[in-house]
Amino acid sequence: MPDLAFGGQALIEGVMMRGPSRIATAVRSPEGEIVVETREYLSLVDRKPALKKPILRGALAFFEMLLIGITALQHSAEVASGSRTRGQKGVSPWALALTLVVGLALGVLLFVYVPLQSAQWLGFAPSAFRFNLVAGAVRVTLLVGYMSVMLLSADLRRVFQYHGAEHKSIWALETGAELTVDGARPQSRLHPRCGTSFLLIVSLSSIFLFAVCDSFVQMFIGHPPGVVVRFLTHFSLLPLVAGGSFELLKLSGRYRNRAWVRTLIAPGLWLQRITTREPSDPQLEVALAALREVLVEPAPVHASA
Repeated sequence: MPDLAFGGQALIEGVMMRGPSRIATAVRSPEGEIVVETREYLSLVDRKPALKKPILRGALAFFEMLLIGITALQHSAEVASGSRTRGQKGVSPWALALTLVVGLALGVLLFVYVPLQSAQWLGFAPSAFRFNLVAGAVRVTLLVGYMSVMLLSADLRRVFQYHGAEHKSIWALETGAELTVDGARPQSRLHPRCGTSFLLIVSLSSIFLFAVCDSFVQMFIGHPPGVVVRFLTHFSLLPLVAGGSFELLKLSGRYRNRAWVRTLIAPGLWLQRITTREPSDPQLEVALAALREVLVEPAPVHASA
């Protein structure tokens, strides 16, 4: 079963799909029509082969997909609310940038600072490994709790259904099934190459990287670092953690048929039982509409060195 270069993201009443050289968003309008928008897109790493180095390419791909995802969410909100058809102006680039900055700041506060402060309060500062093990446990607990709380919102539960539709559509492509509702419906809503699994990989891999970092800092300054020092050093390592986790996610998708890999990716799939829900047939239609668009080959685009 091949691991193809296709991925996506659930949106508001829609799905974004990304292929090797195209991005497509499909959104259900208030009138029931599927509005599809497609554009050719070549990633920064593909345009600049010098950047195609392990870890670096992963970090760049992560931040690139973050920007693409924010833009796609804004587009889906406009279509799903009908504001685009009424001729209303969309969100400005400055507002999008502010949303991204605020979202990242809140994420760093909740998933970086709070776990560090919790481990400090519990008295684990003298041991770098135990400190980061506890901080990692707090981080994973916050992640699972945050995702579970999201289920309380009916609107977000619909987004999770579209998340399931996205996975089922990609599975249909990868298993050679017909790209129809009947072909996608029996597929699994869980997929190893998913952003939910990525977040879990980040949370777990950071335990070991941050423990090593804290050990070196402690050797240098002669005592266990405080929360502020830990926060600054850990924050500076986030691109490395993101890049390494992205590489692990890609490898898990490539070798997912091996027994030992299936064991390693199982926790990520369990977590997806929170962030995906069984989609309806109309939701599968939306996801398949986006996927079919990125399968169309555009004109060749030449990469520059």
